[in-house]
Amino acid sequence: MPRFYLDQPLELGMQCELPDEVSHHIAVLRLKPGDTVTLFNGHGGEFTASLAQIEKRRSVAHIKTFNARESEPGHALTLAQALPEGSKMDWVIEKAVELGVTAIQPLMAARSVVRLNDERAVKKLAHWRSIVVAAAAQCGRNRLPSVAMPQAFSSWIDQHDLHPRILLSPRGQQSLTDWARHRPPQAVTLIIGPEGGLSEAEEQTAISHGAICLSMGSRVLRTETAGITAVAALHALWGEF
Repeated sequence: MPRFYLDQPLELGMQCELPDEVSHHIAVLRLKPGDTVTLFNGHGGEFTASLAQIEKRRSVAHIKTFNARESEPGHALTLAQALPEGSKMDWVIEKAVELGVTAIQPLMAARSVVRLNDERAVKKLAHWRSIVVAAAAQCGRNRLPSVAMPQAFSSWIDQHDLHPRILLSPRGQQSLTDWARHRPPQAVTLIIGPEGGLSEAEEQTAISHGAICLSMGSRVLRTETAGITAVAALHALWGEF
């Protein structure tokens, strides 16, 4: 059943006019009046609705039922990802949403190729949030992971965090899987460096602020691979799969 995100309050029995982009998607899918779709607004649960009107630029749906179904992980995972080059961040965000990450913090580190001024950061943030919406609709999540404004690593690491921060580095003496096997499922933040990794000074700063330095094994993973692999490993070890 097609799933669509609506950034508005939803309730049983209401007739809701669908946004232009949703109406366009409905036209592409060649749906017809009377067809059933799923609507969600990111606040939990989902609604089954019947398409009442379909026009070129306007569609109306009649909400019939509500399902409180959730597919969120039992533990919160924040991915603090140093910005990779090109469009890799788009792929990282899409896959992180599919795997159940609950928050994403883009970072600008010393070796980051990508540098964003305030104007570009705002545009990127809007783009990344649209990727979150599309990925959540595709994978069946009814709550939207948050994407924070990009920050300099040096500023972000100074902020207090109630959850353990895990710094993934080839210099880690303990593996992520060994650490996770001996701990119950819990909220954590995964810190991933850019191409070339975090600088030695950045790693030392993170450790001095309480980050736990762990490795991902004998192979050096690319920045766009490391975080996704770590999320999948934690989910597997902590029973999410």
